[in-house]
Amino acid sequence: MSESGTLNVGMVGYAFMGAAHSHAWRTAPRFFDLPLAPRMTAVAGRDPERVAAAAATLGWDSTETDWRRLVERDDIDLIDICVPGDLHAEIAIAALEAGKHVLCEKPLANSVAEAERMTAAAEAAEARGAFAMCGFSYRRTPALSLAKRLVESGALGRIRHVRAQYLQDWLTDEDAPLTWRLDKSKSGSGSLGDIGAHIVDAAQWIAGANVTGVSALMETFVKERPVGGEFVGLGGHGGVDGPRGPVTVDDAAMFTARFEGGAVGVFEATRFALGRKNAMRLELNGSKGALAFDFEDMNALWFYDAADEPNAGFRRIQVTEPEHPYTGNWWPVGHGLGYEHAFTHQVVDLVGAIANRERPAPSFADALRVQRVLAAVEASAADESRWTAV
Repeated sequence: MSESGTLNVGMVGYAFMGAAHSHAWRTAPRFFDLPLAPRMTAVAGRDPERVAAAAATLGWDSTETDWRRLVERDDIDLIDICVPGDLHAEIAIAALEAGKHVLCEKPLANSVAEAERMTAAAEAAEARGAFAMCGFSYRRTPALSLAKRLVESGALGRIRHVRAQYLQDWLTDEDAPLTWRLDKSKSGSGSLGDIGAHIVDAAQWIAGANVTGVSALMETFVKERPVGGEFVGLGGHGGVDGPRGPVTVDDAAMFTARFEGGAVGVFEATRFALGRKNAMRLELNGSKGALAFDFEDMNALWFYDAADEPNAGFRRIQVTEPEHPYTGNWWPVGHGLGYEHAFTHQVVDLVGAIANRERPAPSFADALRVQRVLAAVEASAADESRWTAV
C-alpha cells in the first residue's frame, strides 16, 4: 500500500455505478472495522468540468481526464472500473499489469475472449500480490448471503430446480432515447448482460453448481429509438421528434438450463415487464426444502422445510438479526437495509481479501464462467434455440 494501513483508490467513471461505488468507499470504514483504510484518492472522466463536479459531490480528492493517468499514479493502489463494458478489458489489464488491484463492474467484459484475457491478467497479477474482483453486488445482499448459507448447510438437500428472473420496466416507453446501454458495441448485450448476468451469477453461486448448457430465445421489441435527449424514466423522454437510430441489443432474454449435479433451471431477464421496477428473483427447490427471494422485498428470505407439517408453507425470515450476514454492523433488529448496502459489503469483503492476500470472490475466473453462459445464450438464440453447451 502507498501508506501504512491505507488503500488508495482511483475510480474510472462517475455516473450511476460510480455514485454507488463512491457511497460504498465512503461508508464501509464508518460501519465496519476494516484492516485497511480506503482513501478516495482520484476519479477519472473525460469531461473536466463534469468530473470535477462529480468529485466534489461524491467525495474524491482529485481528478483525471484520462484513466491511464490513474494507472500511472504511484499514489493509487486500486482501480475501480465503473464504465461501459467495451472499456473494461483495456483498463483492467493495464491496471493489473501495473500492479494495481482491480474492482470491475459486471458483466466482466463484452465477450468471452476479452474475459479470458482479463482472467489471465488477474491470475498473473495475483502471483505478484495484486488482486481482482468482479462487482456482482447482489451476492452481498444479506438475504441472498443467508440463502447461500442454508444451501451449504444442507437445509435444501439436493438441488433440483432453479428459477431466476430479473424484471424491470424502464425501457417500455418506445420514445425513451438511444443510450449506450442499447448499443451492442458498448454494452455487449442488452437485458442479458445488464441484468441477466446478475441472476446467472447468483444462481450458480447459491446453488454451488455451474450451468452446463442452455436453450434460449431473445427478442428486441423496439427496433429504433430517438437519438439524443435524456432518459427521465417511464412516461418521460427527450428528442422524440428527431432522428431515430437502431437498437442493437436484446430487450428480453429467456432460457432453460442444466446445472452440474443434475438440477434444471429457468431464467428470464427483461426491461419490458411493466410494473416491475427491480424484481431480481430467485427460487431454489431441493429434496428437503426450498427458498425464495425477491429484491423488491430485499430484507426477507422465504424458506420451506419439507419436514414441517404439509400445510405449513413457506415461512418468512426477516434478515435483520445480528447473526445474519453483514447486518450486525448496521441498525437495530427489524430496521431494513437498502440497495446501496450491497456495494458497501462488497468493499468490506474486497478490502479484507486484499489485506489477507486472498483471492476475492467473485474473482475474474468466476465472472468468466458467467460470461460463458451469456455467450451460450446468445449462440442458442441465434440458432433457433438449439441446445448449446457452456
